[in-house]
This record gives sequence, C-alpha cells and structure tokens, in this order.
Amino acid sequence: MPVYGVADYIEACTKSLLAQTLEEVEFLFVDDHGPDDSIAILQRTIEGHPRASQFRVLTPEHNLGAGMARNFGIPEAQGEYISFIDPDDTVEPDMLEVLYNKAKSMDSDICCCYMQKCFPDGSTGDLLVNPHVEEGELTHEKRAYVLTHYVSLFASMVYRREMVLQHDIRFPEDRAADDSFFVSCVWMKARSVAYVDRPLYHYLIRPGSVTTTMQSDKYKKRLAVFSKLMQYSKDHGVYGDFKSELDYMYLKKGYLSSVANYIRNSRRPQAGTYREIYGELLKEVPDYKRNSYYRSNKVMRVLFLLLRRFPMLATIALRWYIKKNNIIS
Repeated sequence: MPVYGVADYIEACTKSLLAQTLEEVEFLFVDDHGPDDSIAILQRTIEGHPRASQFRVLTPEHNLGAGMARNFGIPEAQGEYISFIDPDDTVEPDMLEVLYNKAKSMDSDICCCYMQKCFPDGSTGDLLVNPHVEEGELTHEKRAYVLTHYVSLFASMVYRREMVLQHDIRFPEDRAADDSFFVSCVWMKARSVAYVDRPLYHYLIRPGSVTTTMQSDKYKKRLAVFSKLMQYSKDHGVYGDFKSELDYMYLKKGYLSSVANYIRNSRRPQAGTYREIYGELLKEVPDYKRNSYYRSNKVMRVLFLLLRRFPMLATIALRWYIKKNNIIS
C-alpha cells in the first residue's frame, strides 16, 4: 500500500485491515513522503493492537508515486499471494480470507471480487465487475475474451506472488494508467482464474485523488504506458498469439482513452493534439483498419472517422461512448 496525502482516510483503511479474518497475512505500507501525517496516524492506529507486528512501514529515499511505491514493496512481500489496497479505500473483514481460500482451493494464479463505488457522504454507486470467464485454466479463447473486455480493477484481486515475480510484472514509472498496465500483464501471463461474486472492496471516489485530478499532459503518459504494454507483450511471447486482441486493446485503452483523457483535462481541445495522438496509434498499430474487432465495431469506426475529420464533433460523441463502454478505468 502506497501512503501519500491520505490523513483523512488512512485510519479507516487501517482499521479495516486490522479486522481481517485471515490470520496469516502481512501488511506492507510504503511511506511515499507525503505532505501530511498519514504515516503517524497509521502508526497510532496499530499501536498496542495484537496484530501490530504484522504491519511494516517501508521507507524509500524519496517520493516514487503510487505505482513505483507498489513496486518497492513487491520484493519485500513474503506471502503466497499479493493484494494491493489503496489507503483511502476500505475492505470487508473477510476479503483476504475469502479470496485466498478460493484461490487456494482452485490453485489459481488470480482471484477476483467485485468493487463497490463509495462516496464521502456515505452513499454508494455502481458495482465494478471484472469480465467473467469460466473459472479454471485460461484457455486461448478465455484469454482473448478478457483481453478485449477487461477493466483494470487491480485492487479487486489477489495475485500469486510467484507468477508476478516469474514474469517480471511491475507497475510502470509513468504516473498514468499504471494499474491498466499491471492488470493487462497479469491477464497475459496468468495460468488460471477464480472469482468471488461479492463486493468485498469499497472504492472511494473523492476529490483530489489521482483519478479525479486534472492534468493537461496526462494523455502523453497514457500513450507511453500502452506503448510499453505492447512491447511487454512482444518481449514475453504473447503478441504473436494475441495480435488482434492486443491491437484492439490499444485502440480502446491506448488511443481512445488517451483522447478522452485529453478532452477531460482540456478546456479547449485542439485539433493538432488529436492528430498527435492519432500519429502514435499509427506507430503502434499501423494496420488497425484490418483488425477484426475494429471492423465489427461500427460505433468505434464512426468515432475514428469523426476524430480524423471532425474532431470537435467527435469530442461530444466520444464522451458518450467512453461512459457507455467504461473505457477509462
């Protein structure tokens, strides 16, 4: 768990971890050199608790950002499975026990649950659900389905640590879409999957979080991350078997999500930036018009046409499409 600027939330999160019914678990907090007393609050919360010895605070030399802070903790983890929980969220008391037991019973590399959107006023929103395939071995057909339908609900899963280490799965240093990168690599390399159809993770939507803060150049970071993802698939022998699926992933998560991110962060979107993002698409997937998933998606084809010829009109259409298809995760 990376800890940065969450003084208002870290106590509730920590208490939800102290309440976990799974006994054999360690909790690693990475002090990311935040501007407040989040770490002090954490330490006060666990002080004197019977489980205090299961909590460790790791301190890198400088601020890393959430993704790299998680990377800092991964080599320190000793558990059979790893889970990533954000310090402004909370989890059900039996989350880790339920996910671990299900993963163990099926010898699965990953086990997923639902996430419940929550708001500071106590209200709740939609359930966030990972794409479902039949539990067990990830066959070619199942993996193809997940790669074209996934959402990056990385905190809703437990991951076999050996798998993460064996396939060198880490978060990228770019501070955008790092969770999408990690989850995509997991779906490429995981051998098997299991599910628990319960909302065990409470995902807080709050002002000022990384996902709700405007950054005018964030689209560039997203493009860089998905370019690295395509390279990972090639370096690790996945791209050849799943070219159509990975190219389509780039069309959705790399290209369209970057355009959408630019729109969200720009008061006056410029046609030149649309052309810049399209140029990156052509570098990664020059033959995208022949992609079978693209060809069968009429709405996507229309959006691509609008973005090239009528970018301002496409801005309106894309906002609707992104919301309807949950492209930005």
